[in-house]
Amino acid sequence: MTTYPPEPWTLVGRMDVSTFLVPTDTLPTATWPDRWNPLAIGGRTPVGAAWVRYAPGGAMSYRELLVAVAGRVGPRIRPHIVAIWVDSPASRDGGRELWGIPKGLASFSGFEDGTPAMTLEGAARPAAQAVLRHGPRLPGRPPVGFTLAQDGHGRRWESPVTSRATLGTLRADWRFDLEGPLRFLAGRRPVVSATLHDFAMLFGMTPTDRERCGVAGATRRDRHTLGSATRR
Repeated sequence: MTTYPPEPWTLVGRMDVSTFLVPTDTLPTATWPDRWNPLAIGGRTPVGAAWVRYAPGGAMSYRELLVAVAGRVGPRIRPHIVAIWVDSPASRDGGRELWGIPKGLASFSGFEDGTPAMTLEGAARPAAQAVLRHGPRLPGRPPVGFTLAQDGHGRRWESPVTSRATLGTLRADWRFDLEGPLRFLAGRRPVVSATLHDFAMLFGMTPTDRERCGVAGATRRDRHTLGSATRR
C-alpha cells in the first residue's frame, strides 16, 4: 500500500507539451467516460502529449508522460487522459483512486538534456521519446484552467485543474514505438508545441467543494472499490 496526499494537489514544475491532430476513428476508446465524446474537427481530434517534471516544493516530485484527448460532455469542453505513466507509485495510486486517471508505472530518462524517453517495465525499447529544443520565454504568467473528465469505475469523474506558468516556445520531435501503447501517434508531427516553465498547479478540489458544486467525485467507499479494482 502507498500513501498519497488528499486532493487537491498543489504541484510545481515544467511541462513540455505538443498537440497533434489525429483521425478520430483511430483513437483508443477503452477509458472513455460516460457521455464523453471526442471533439472532431473535419474527422480529426486534437490530442496533447506532454512530458512533465513535477519538482520538489509541490505535493510530490516525479516524472510523467501523459496523452490527453480533447472532448466534450454535452456542450462543455472536457479533456480526457487516455494514457499516462509516472515513476512514482504514490502518484499512480492517488491518480487512480482520487480522479480515475489510468496511471501506470514506467522508467524515464533524458529529462535533463532535452531528450526524454519513457520505457515500460520489461520493454526492449522506449514507447515514446522526443528531442526538445526550448526557445524564448514569453512575458507574463497567464492563468490556465480546465476540467478533466475521467472514468472512475464506471462513473464519470470531473476534476478542475488551474495553473499559472511562463510560456515558452518549443520545437519537439517525437518518436513513438510502432508496437507500443501509443502507436496511434506513430509517424505524426505536432501542429504546435510549447513549454510551461515554472508552473504552479492546483489539481482537484476538496470533498466539501465537490458537494457544494455538485461535481462528481470519489466518495470514501468509491475510492476503496476503485482502488481495489485497479490494484488487481
